[in-house]
Amino acid sequence: MTIDGCVDHSAGSTDAVLLEEALRATHHHAIASMGRADALLFGRVTYQMMEEAWRLETRTLTMPEWTDPFARTIDAMKKYVVSSTLGEVDWNAELVRGDLAEAVQALKQEPGKAVFTGGVRLPMALAELGLIDEYEFVVQPIIVGRGPSLFAGLSKVIDLKLVDRIELSSGAVALRYEPRR
Repeated sequence: MTIDGCVDHSAGSTDAVLLEEALRATHHHAIASMGRADALLFGRVTYQMMEEAWRLETRTLTMPEWTDPFARTIDAMKKYVVSSTLGEVDWNAELVRGDLAEAVQALKQEPGKAVFTGGVRLPMALAELGLIDEYEFVVQPIIVGRGPSLFAGLSKVIDLKLVDRIELSSGAVALRYEPRR
């Protein structure tokens, strides 16, 4: 996300060198973060966007070589997809249907590490339900002044405590928080 809260993945620096540096640092950090999880939980839109960009078997997009470690990591991970409109998923994924709170509680009860999520609408729904145990924000050093904002319209205040802070080589900062309960 940008300093002003924009979470549009296409909103970034207009300087190609700075943008590549930011993307490299963010992808490197994402690989380390995903190592703390067993699975990813996506909504339909995020799942389809990630699948198009990172599914190695069917990818048609040309990505820089330095993205290969991230692609291999996300390609191999188990994915859960919250969708009432998709008929099936097959990128090491399974559909999550029915009551979101019950389904996510069941996933959280399974043995293993964490389940990570991303996107805009699904994290908002999970925050509303009080189902997020840890938040991570990678804040890019840029202000764009437009675009979708994470948690815009949240119906309640969620008080957080900082548990980790990592400054990336690009100047971005990865901040991890836990809800105060």
